[in-house]
Amino acid sequence: MTHTTKKPGVLFVCSKNGGKSQLAAGLMNQIANGTVTVHSAGTKPGKSLNPQSVDSLSELGIDITGEHPKPVTDEVLNAVDVVIVLGTEAKVEAPEGKRLELWNTDEPSERGIEGMERMRLVRDDIKARVQKLYAELAGN
Repeated sequence: MTHTTKKPGVLFVCSKNGGKSQLAAGLMNQIANGTVTVHSAGTKPGKSLNPQSVDSLSELGIDITGEHPKPVTDEVLNAVDVVIVLGTEAKVEAPEGKRLELWNTDEPSERGIEGMERMRLVRDDIKARVQKLYAELAGN
Protein backbone atom coordinates (compact mmCIF):
# COMPACT_ATOMS: atom_id res chain seq x y z
CA MET A 1 0.00 0.00 0.00
CA THR A 2 1.46 3.32 -0.99
CA HIS A 3 1.13 6.31 1.27
CA THR A 4 0.87 9.68 -0.40
CA THR A 5 1.26 12.81 1.62
CA LYS A 6 -0.61 15.86 0.50
CA LYS A 7 1.54 18.90 -0.04
CA PRO A 8 0.64 21.50 2.62
CA GLY A 9 -0.91 24.73 1.34
CA VAL A 10 -0.45 28.22 2.75
CA LEU A 11 -2.25 31.47 1.97
CA PHE A 12 -0.55 34.73 2.93
CA VAL A 13 -2.98 37.64 3.21
CA CYS A 14 -2.51 41.39 3.66
CA SER A 15 -4.78 44.24 2.71
CA LYS A 16 -3.46 45.22 -0.75
CA ASN A 17 -1.50 42.05 -1.70
CA GLY A 18 1.25 44.29 -3.01
CA GLY A 19 3.83 44.07 -0.23
CA LYS A 20 3.90 41.90 2.88
CA SER A 21 1.88 38.94 1.60
CA GLN A 22 3.87 38.95 -1.64
CA LEU A 23 7.12 39.04 0.38
CA ALA A 24 5.97 36.08 2.46
CA ALA A 25 4.87 34.08 -0.60
CA GLY A 26 8.14 34.73 -2.43
CA LEU A 27 10.18 33.75 0.61
CA MET A 28 8.14 30.58 1.23
CA ASN A 29 8.46 29.57 -2.43
CA GLN A 30 12.24 29.90 -2.18
CA ILE A 31 12.56 28.13 1.20
CA ALA A 32 10.08 25.31 0.46
CA ASN A 33 11.40 24.71 -3.06
CA GLY A 34 8.13 23.22 -4.31
CA THR A 35 7.21 21.25 -1.19
CA VAL A 36 4.47 23.70 -0.13
CA THR A 37 1.67 25.12 -2.27
CA VAL A 38 1.88 28.89 -1.78
CA HIS A 39 -0.79 31.52 -2.40
CA SER A 40 -1.00 35.23 -1.61
CA ALA A 41 -4.01 37.51 -1.72
CA GLY A 42 -5.40 40.78 -0.43
CA THR A 43 -8.64 41.79 1.24
CA LYS A 44 -8.60 45.00 -0.84
CA PRO A 45 -6.14 44.20 -3.66
CA GLY A 46 -4.17 47.16 -4.96
CA LYS A 47 -3.27 47.91 -8.56
CA SER A 48 0.36 46.75 -8.47
CA LEU A 49 3.17 45.33 -6.36
CA ASN A 50 5.18 47.58 -4.06
CA PRO A 51 8.41 48.19 -6.03
CA GLN A 52 10.47 48.12 -2.82
CA SER A 53 9.02 44.70 -1.94
CA VAL A 54 10.05 43.43 -5.37
CA ASP A 55 13.54 44.95 -5.01
CA SER A 56 14.06 43.62 -1.48
CA LEU A 57 13.32 40.07 -2.68
CA SER A 58 15.51 40.41 -5.76
CA GLU A 59 18.38 41.18 -3.36
CA LEU A 60 17.90 37.58 -2.15
CA GLY A 61 17.63 36.18 -5.67
CA ILE A 62 13.82 35.92 -5.61
CA ASP A 63 11.93 37.23 -8.66
CA ILE A 64 8.25 38.09 -8.12
CA THR A 65 7.93 40.51 -11.05
CA GLY A 66 5.33 38.22 -12.68
CA GLU A 67 3.03 38.48 -9.65
CA HIS A 68 0.06 40.81 -9.28
CA PRO A 69 -2.38 41.64 -6.46
CA LYS A 70 -5.20 39.11 -6.17
CA PRO A 71 -8.37 38.98 -4.05
CA VAL A 72 -8.98 36.45 -1.30
CA THR A 73 -11.38 33.82 -2.66
CA ASP A 74 -13.33 31.02 -0.99
CA GLU A 75 -11.69 28.61 -3.45
CA VAL A 76 -8.19 29.45 -2.19
CA LEU A 77 -9.28 29.59 1.47
CA ASN A 78 -10.73 26.09 1.14
CA ALA A 79 -7.68 24.73 -0.72
CA VAL A 80 -5.05 25.65 1.90
CA ASP A 81 -4.20 24.28 5.33
CA VAL A 82 -2.88 27.49 6.87
CA VAL A 83 -4.01 31.11 6.49
CA ILE A 84 -1.48 33.73 7.58
CA VAL A 85 -2.65 37.34 7.93
CA LEU A 86 0.22 39.84 7.84
CA GLY A 87 -0.20 43.17 9.58
CA THR A 88 -3.26 44.60 11.24
CA GLU A 89 -5.28 45.99 8.31
CA ALA A 90 -6.54 42.80 6.67
CA LYS A 91 -9.38 40.88 8.33
CA VAL A 92 -10.01 37.31 7.19
CA GLU A 93 -12.03 34.44 8.61
CA ALA A 94 -10.50 31.04 7.95
CA PRO A 95 -12.85 28.17 7.14
CA GLU A 96 -13.54 25.73 9.96
CA GLY A 97 -10.65 23.35 10.51
CA LYS A 98 -8.06 25.65 8.92
CA ARG A 99 -5.19 27.07 10.94
CA LEU A 100 -5.28 30.88 11.13
CA GLU A 101 -2.33 32.95 12.33
CA LEU A 102 -2.01 36.71 12.67
CA TRP A 103 1.51 38.00 12.13
CA ASN A 104 1.81 41.48 13.58
CA THR A 105 4.89 42.27 11.51
CA ASP A 106 7.58 44.80 12.31
CA GLU A 107 6.67 48.30 11.10
CA PRO A 108 9.92 50.31 10.97
CA SER A 109 8.11 53.44 9.72
CA GLU A 110 6.75 53.80 13.28
CA ARG A 111 10.40 54.36 14.29
CA GLY A 112 11.06 56.83 11.47
CA ILE A 113 12.73 54.26 9.19
CA GLU A 114 11.62 54.57 5.57
CA GLY A 115 12.56 53.48 2.05
CA MET A 116 14.64 50.39 1.30
CA GLU A 117 15.98 50.27 4.86
CA ARG A 118 12.37 49.88 6.08
CA MET A 119 11.60 47.25 3.45
CA ARG A 120 14.66 45.16 4.31
CA LEU A 121 13.66 45.13 7.99
CA VAL A 122 10.10 44.10 7.09
CA ARG A 123 11.44 41.42 4.72
CA ASP A 124 13.82 40.00 7.31
CA ASP A 125 11.10 39.90 9.99
CA ILE A 126 8.79 38.04 7.60
CA LYS A 127 11.62 35.72 6.48
CA ALA A 128 12.27 34.56 10.06
CA ARG A 129 8.55 33.83 10.51
CA VAL A 130 8.32 32.00 7.16
CA GLN A 131 11.34 29.83 8.05
CA LYS A 132 9.69 28.86 11.35
CA LEU A 133 6.37 28.09 9.61
CA TYR A 134 8.13 26.01 6.94
CA ALA A 135 9.95 23.98 9.62
CA GLU A 136 6.55 23.21 11.21
CA LEU A 137 4.93 22.28 7.89
CA ALA A 138 7.89 20.10 6.89
CA GLY A 139 7.82 18.38 10.29
CA ASN A 140 11.37 19.44 11.17
